[in-house]
Amino acid sequence: MKQNKIHAALFGLAVGDALGVPVEFKDRDYLKRFPVKDMLGYGTHEQPLGTWSDDSSLTFCLAESLCKQYDINDIGKKFVQWRNEEIWTPHGKVFDIGISTNQAIHSIATGTKPILAGGYSEMDNGNGSLMRILPLVFYIKELKIEKRFDIIKDVSSITHAHIRSVLACFIYLEYALKLLENKTKWEAYKEMQIEVNYFLNNNPICSQKEMDKFHKILENQIENYDIQVLYELEENEINSSGYVLDSLEASLWCILTSKSYEETVLKSVNLGKDTDTTAAISGGLAGLLYGYDVIPSNWIAVLSRKEDITKLCDELSKKYKI
Repeated sequence: MKQNKIHAALFGLAVGDALGVPVEFKDRDYLKRFPVKDMLGYGTHEQPLGTWSDDSSLTFCLAESLCKQYDINDIGKKFVQWRNEEIWTPHGKVFDIGISTNQAIHSIATGTKPILAGGYSEMDNGNGSLMRILPLVFYIKELKIEKRFDIIKDVSSITHAHIRSVLACFIYLEYALKLLENKTKWEAYKEMQIEVNYFLNNNPICSQKEMDKFHKILENQIENYDIQVLYELEENEINSSGYVLDSLEASLWCILTSKSYEETVLKSVNLGKDTDTTAAISGGLAGLLYGYDVIPSNWIAVLSRKEDITKLCDELSKKYKI
């Protein structure tokens, strides 16, 4: 099958992930001295060249489930199979898993319904649902925004149920949806801002305090606060930790301040810290924006299980007629 936006998004995400795996947890100063410029092997996790992490694994689990139909229980089952039976691992072994994600999957495995498994605490706002949510855009693309939000909330809540994580996933997918419609990155960003702000201001889904957490992205004014526009920030004002808001801001900043897929993902990796996840999140968007054909072929060539990923993309494409 000819490569399309599904191939672009999933390969874009996995390639970004694999670029970041060898230097995960390295700080920005280190990467200033030794910047990532190409696909590397080993490093932090001692994994071969082209290895992707749990970010891609759980993305592929979600995509595989969506190839059949949307079923929250089946998605949860796939996540359990990944952790316990090691499906959708790059080399047959899980080598990295977030604390909140691990706890939620354990809860599902021991009988908790997937929709109730994710943590609700403010401390449960790592990037573990944001990193794997992208395939959902192909399912929700024809739905009204209220329904899109409800579905995104449920899928995030499998591992991360706090409203901050849900809002991060919602904003991310609303932007991805605009890119899927072939909008430029700026058209997509402005339209996302308008529609998300309107939705949040007219639906009582969260407190104003939570909405204000996203002011840099949505450019909404906070009382007694000089607004900081995300894309005008300098690199030293961008955080790249595993906190969901940091990850969303960093990935969008990399998209908005870059001019190619390659520049976007390398910039993401070289921010340091949660390198694989920042690059996976931005890489999926950059794939949608720039297309499959501009992802460096030498990076795809060394990607673990590239044939299996292609088959998965083909199946998802047939299901959603993309």
